[in-house]
Amino acid sequence: MRPLKVAVPKGALFEESVARLAAAGLDVAGLADPGRQLTVSAEGVEYFIVRPTDAPIFVSYGGVDCGICGRDSLEEAALELVELVDLGFGSCRFVVAEPASACGVAEDSYRRLGVLRVATKYPRIASLYYDSIGVQVEIVKMHGNIELAPLCGMADRIVDITATGATLRENNLVIVDEVLSSTARFVGNSASVRTDPRVRELANCLAASAV
Repeated sequence: MRPLKVAVPKGALFEESVARLAAAGLDVAGLADPGRQLTVSAEGVEYFIVRPTDAPIFVSYGGVDCGICGRDSLEEAALELVELVDLGFGSCRFVVAEPASACGVAEDSYRRLGVLRVATKYPRIASLYYDSIGVQVEIVKMHGNIELAPLCGMADRIVDITATGATLRENNLVIVDEVLSSTARFVGNSASVRTDPRVRELANCLAASAV
């Protein structure tokens, strides 16, 4: 039987993801120090080390059978896959923030112009949120340091992900609303979930270790 292909996210979710896979009974010795390797083979499994935002793509398009990523990545990607387990770690939240010195400015701007300009790395999540509250927005897609956008007058507000809010406070931004909360999720390719019992077995083991 071919090895089970599993996407493991780089960055903040990596260490706990590896620990959970180990607790579920998989051989993760090769993930202890993968260096620059993007794939790691073990008994019965092949790991693909990917960006968290790319994990849903690998799973949905069948590059891997299953994987771990944050709810934020799932919501932004909006691809066909099966969410199997909320793993409960990697907690963070999406928030709306603006400069502390600009209290009320965005509301005034919206009343005058009928639109807010919002900078974000997550255009789909931001658009869905503002659609849900009936506010028209112009989304400015950025890739980093979006805290600068309202500070230089390029945007009224930002929608960003935060764990503690420290970066926002350090840049004199205040949270004015919450969009959604996010934790790590175990997801499967639709076909693999139907045809490969190992995916469901791993999901059950991960669910047990998440309790």
